[in-house]
Amino acid sequence: MQTKMSSWKTARNGRLAAYITRLERRLSEALGKTARETSGLGAPADIETLTRRAAELEQQILDLRGERAERNEDLEAARATNRELMNRLNR
Repeated sequence: MQTKMSSWKTARNGRLAAYITRLERRLSEALGKTARETSGLGAPADIETLTRRAAELEQQILDLRGERAERNEDLEAARATNRELMNRLNR
């Protein structure tokens, strides 16, 4: 009888120890998450979302560079026309 009770207590103690270990792990994860959130660090952003956003911004840069090139061409044409008109006016 003594052996059955002893093995039962040993098994129960093992289950309780495992349960306590799981609880400690969950508590540690919860505390870590709370610390990251309150510090402003947070979880790392989704890589796919960042990659997509980077591609969108790169395309926007290319579009803006194209617009700038067109405007520079228009500006140069306007300056050339202005110089020609000023030369005609000064003759």
